[in-house]
Amino acid sequence: MSNRPAKGQIASLPLFHQVRGQKVLLLGDGEAAEPKRRLIERAGAIVINEMSEAVDEGVRIAFVAHEDAKACEAAAINLRCAGLIVNVVDRPELCDFTTPSILDRDPLLIAIGTGGASAGLAKHVRLRLEQILPQSLGKLASAFQKIRPQLRAKYPSGTDRRRVLDEALAQGGALDPLTQGANKRVKAWFDGDKAGASNSVETVEIISDDPEELTLRAARLLGTADRLLLDGEIGADILARARADAERYAFSEAARAANYAGQTLILRRILPQ
Repeated sequence: MSNRPAKGQIASLPLFHQVRGQKVLLLGDGEAAEPKRRLIERAGAIVINEMSEAVDEGVRIAFVAHEDAKACEAAAINLRCAGLIVNVVDRPELCDFTTPSILDRDPLLIAIGTGGASAGLAKHVRLRLEQILPQSLGKLASAFQKIRPQLRAKYPSGTDRRRVLDEALAQGGALDPLTQGANKRVKAWFDGDKAGASNSVETVEIISDDPEELTLRAARLLGTADRLLLDGEIGADILARARADAERYAFSEAARAANYAGQTLILRRILPQ
């Protein structure tokens, strides 16, 4: 039985785990272990090196970096049986989780993973993104955190909040995150007059199951739509580009005409000529 994900699925569940002040087990030392030690400490956790201590104290996460392959296999089995989730350095087949390449724009954090296929590839994708994403992204995230209560009070409807944020953060928008100094414009943007969410219906014609063939407009609409109406067979890879929380229904004229507070996107499959 293949462990490869089915079409439209993802290979791993990406999570950001809060470990500050908690203990994390690291077994092994030397060249393989040191990067994991730095990563654990960078996340604010406390490194311990004894398996018995970890089991007794209910530690949940373990890294194994023994130089001996058999020792790694035995440790992974024992730790997993004790209820820990395990990462074994350079042995993805023994891992419950893998560690990504990290781009840090605190508090915004971007993690790039390949499921253990190629750490080098993840690193070079990160290096390219480092050149593109401005340092002020973290300050923009912090600015949003400060106004979050006021934003929720001003726009109680989640749909309204999504719409005004989508408009501001879109390419060329008032707070385009890829422009320098967007964080300095947050207060003026928030204090300005912004219309609430309006009902809208857009249609995108899908002629291929390859998401690379989506137009820029189609990709943007998929990423912001509140409701999808599926007219015909729409591929899983296309639907994966939509918001995860977008409502999805089979297309009908009644569904199209229904009063809906938000953005509706009709995805219409068109057979190629």
